[in-house]
Amino acid sequence: MADPRVLVAHPSRERYGSDRQCLESVRALVAAGWDVTVALPPVHGPRAGDDMADGQVAGDLADDMAAAGARVVSLDAPVLRKAFMTPRGLVRLAGLAVTTLPRMLAALRRVRPDVVYVSTLITPLWVLAARLAGARVVVHVHEAEEDAHAAVRAALVAPLALARVVVANSGASRAVLLGSVPPRPVRLRRALGSATTVVHNGVPGPAAAAPARPALDGAAALVLVGRLSPRKGTDVAVAALAELVDGGVDATLTLVGDAFEDYAWFEAALHDQVEEAGLGDRVVFAGLAPSPWSALASADVALVPSRVEPFGNTAVEAMLAGRPLVASRAQGLAEVVRGRRDGLLVAPGDPRALAGAVREVLADWPGALERAGRAQRGARERFSTGAYASALVAAVGAAARR
Repeated sequence: MADPRVLVAHPSRERYGSDRQCLESVRALVAAGWDVTVALPPVHGPRAGDDMADGQVAGDLADDMAAAGARVVSLDAPVLRKAFMTPRGLVRLAGLAVTTLPRMLAALRRVRPDVVYVSTLITPLWVLAARLAGARVVVHVHEAEEDAHAAVRAALVAPLALARVVVANSGASRAVLLGSVPPRPVRLRRALGSATTVVHNGVPGPAAAAPARPALDGAAALVLVGRLSPRKGTDVAVAALAELVDGGVDATLTLVGDAFEDYAWFEAALHDQVEEAGLGDRVVFAGLAPSPWSALASADVALVPSRVEPFGNTAVEAMLAGRPLVASRAQGLAEVVRGRRDGLLVAPGDPRALAGAVREVLADWPGALERAGRAQRGARERFSTGAYASALVAAVGAAARR
């Protein structure tokens, strides 16, 4: 009997949190005996005549997917960005859908998947294409846009009515998802509620976690791993560093990540913020790294000051690295980081509170290391890749059987 087939649709070739989580999903499905095809965007934008051509797509995530045992193919599909959330943007998105949908349907006819696993809510056209092609659909929700306009949130969740199974990466994501469903019809809300299950991310740890410094000697090294983005609170971390330095704390901050092309303005603003605060010799823009472990190994304290965070892989990675953690009490982070048990939680967007929590960590370094050790042991169990694989494969299998 042939292995069941799944097409995994993912909108990025990078290695941020949702990208690495998609890789874990692919590894789990391959290990469970699924024939896996992964559709990724082309290397340099749309390529004329490339209707999901056979063969591996160049790029780091594509290489990882192929190494995991998946067949990696190329197809450019519209991705919902803020630029589309305007009347003109919606018209442009509709135009892209008209031109892209036939290519997606042709690709699906070639692959003939039993299930299409749409790895994020921001590629809704895959949901429609899959249903038109007669495939069952699983959508993995990594978003929690609770501050968006109600109409925008309703538009984001509308394609989920076509999904057999919806996986949310946290209880916070599920709550925002269900809260975004229009009150009528009631049957839709109930159906989506029963179809949505929470599966916490499975986060692989380092091969061997480097021990933290037993005593602080010299400047305290702070690190923030993540996109340079207002959502990730990068500006809050820089402002908190200024608070610390002005208060006599010797500290540095390393920013590991880059910005989306649309957010080049924010990266430029960050550089201006650093210069205006006189922190040029204390802030390092390290750029995107293939993994977080080297940066965490060199750090004393990990910061996750996100304003919006449906889950928070970087918080789990900090715990797995055995580093004292200060995070914001934002959405899924409050679920992932148990305050005073795994790390310290502060109000989102508050640099003074973030700086105060860092001071507390540095003032009781032995206590901070003890808490980090407990968090490390707990994270290995709570967010294991094995538990994630079992739950994810079960969800995809349920969609295939329904």
